[in-house]
Amino acid sequence: MPVKRLTKTIVDRTPTPNRDTIFWDEGLPGFGLRVKTTGVKSFVVQYRNRNTGRSKRKTLGRYGPTLSLHEARDMARALLADVVRGEDPVAHSQALRQSPTVADLAEQYMTEHAVPKKRPSSVRNDRSMLDNCILPKFGRLRAVEVTHTDIQKLHNKMRETPYQANRTLALLSKMFELSIRWGMRSDNPARGVEKYTEEKRDRWLSDEELGRLLSALSKHPNRVAANAVRLQLLTGARIGEVLTAQWTDFDLDRGVWTKPSHHTKQKRREHLPLSNAACTLLLNMKADRSEVTQWLFPGQSPDQPYRDLKAFWRSVTKSAGLENYRIHDNRHTHASHLVSSGLSLPIVGRLLGHTNPSTTQRYAHLADHPLREAAEVMAEKVRQNDKLAQD
Repeated sequence: MPVKRLTKTIVDRTPTPNRDTIFWDEGLPGFGLRVKTTGVKSFVVQYRNRNTGRSKRKTLGRYGPTLSLHEARDMARALLADVVRGEDPVAHSQALRQSPTVADLAEQYMTEHAVPKKRPSSVRNDRSMLDNCILPKFGRLRAVEVTHTDIQKLHNKMRETPYQANRTLALLSKMFELSIRWGMRSDNPARGVEKYTEEKRDRWLSDEELGRLLSALSKHPNRVAANAVRLQLLTGARIGEVLTAQWTDFDLDRGVWTKPSHHTKQKRREHLPLSNAACTLLLNMKADRSEVTQWLFPGQSPDQPYRDLKAFWRSVTKSAGLENYRIHDNRHTHASHLVSSGLSLPIVGRLLGHTNPSTTQRYAHLADHPLREAAEVMAEKVRQNDKLAQD
């Protein structure tokens, strides 16, 4: 192979050879100009892997407006310096081309983590976020190529929907945390992206609004769905727990609902005491059912539970004249009325299945009766002293 001092003039004037030829640079061993019979000129680097002794060649790029001789020589120096440190740039490039994409990571996340370990509703939410938010943006990228800046930009773009942005960020963070365990990359690019502040919903029903809702439920022709909402109001359970409840989960003699771990958000079994009204509702449902089924609230097919209350809920809330009130807010209504009636926050938290006391703390302002009474003690002393001073 010919060796010469590569300069811009020499590169420009090198004629098209009869066969592909590499002209090696005298000043930087391993760096060369490859000229093909078509006249195309490209810069290459050749080196020997220090561990295996194998010779490797890497094309840096085509000579032209986007890659000058000076730029190519700088690239070659950096690459050859990596070789001296024991790295293998060609092997690294091959590994990158063969490494999993974000779409591959998402599929492994779904099959190995989400489906076996999360509730069906959570699995559906994850799939929706992947299909609508994550994969259109990152799906074709290699998992190792995604940067912190990439994720920050996606999060910023979703600022108009902060709740969805934060859920998407949490899903990305979990996926990349698992990618470290699965050997796809060494760090989590989602770590350190700051979440948006989320305003907690404080919507629940007053006594008058609750009366309107119960009236609308009693008049609605869909008794299965109406009874499901009634049970939710009486127990404060999540609607998903209600709809997937089975008759074997209930001991109506003792008045206890045992929620299986795979139905609860915290993935642990919960024992919920039932009120007399809840037991009466369940006994009436049991007596009225026309066919034997394992589900409290069967769907169109008796061997499947009732799945979708969206249309029913729109109809009921419209009849009751309720605005900005979601079906999940029934849980807040249940809790707020208990706290307002004097029950302590720890007791309400246990009924709701909260594992973190701070979750129940959102209702603290409704339990201020003892604080008001305590404040009145000092107020009364001030009033008495003011009266003595005036006398």
